[in-house]
Amino acid sequence: MSMEGKTVVITGATSGIGEVAAIRLAQRGARIVFTARDKIRADDTLAKLRAANPNADHTPCMAELSSLAEMKRVGTELARLPQIDVLINNAGAMFGKRHETGDGLEMTFALNHMAYFIITNRLLPRLKEGARIVTVASNAHRGARLDFGDLQSRNGYSGFPVYCKSKLANILFNRELARRAPFGVTCNALHPGFVATRFGNNSGGMLGGVFRAIKPIGAISPEEGARTIVYLAGSPSVAGVTREYFYECAIAIPSKEALRDSDALKLWEASEKIAS
Repeated sequence: MSMEGKTVVITGATSGIGEVAAIRLAQRGARIVFTARDKIRADDTLAKLRAANPNADHTPCMAELSSLAEMKRVGTELARLPQIDVLINNAGAMFGKRHETGDGLEMTFALNHMAYFIITNRLLPRLKEGARIVTVASNAHRGARLDFGDLQSRNGYSGFPVYCKSKLANILFNRELARRAPFGVTCNALHPGFVATRFGNNSGGMLGGVFRAIKPIGAISPEEGARTIVYLAGSPSVAGVTREYFYECAIAIPSKEALRDSDALKLWEASEKIAS
């Protein structure tokens, strides 16, 4: 699977499955442009990318993706790239306690959903036939249902259920995105598996402790977790496949709630209002 001459934009590539996916795609010849909020981690990832593929102009883009203004700025900045062949929406987090951004958004919703929504929409007009959008969701969406009267989780906040709702939002976003995308641009979501990364460790309180305790027992490696991302980004076998949900490099069936096109449209319209 060659990615020679292709440009891959990926959010959240300074650790975990995002970093592994970026390195593997660089090794296949891709130029990687990635977002980061920590300069030290960005420099470390950049060094790894240059070692993987020294012939490409890998570029970090510093941003705090919980801010609407920053999402828009980064999206506009990335849209100036000469070409974009793959966009990988990967940045995300989980929080044990409710935090509200300066825009009045619940932090999980802002980072895990709105950043995907705004950056993707800023880049969409730049994507040409054959381009791919890959959205990292999770099987954590199963059992979740969006409350459109309380998308900011002001009533009865609990960290993991709110995270699960954000992953449901990712799949619904992908369904509506695939319907609106330019001709020949494919859009697929995926479950990477339960991966042994630092994700969830800093959620705070009991939630963070639970994640730290169970990862050594049943988690897969970041290498395994990144495999489906890399597959969707470049495999010829999924060229033309769109609006699907993948697990272990194969199409999987998400929950019934994740297949509700009416909810996908409702979420899109609500997100447009927030972004305006």
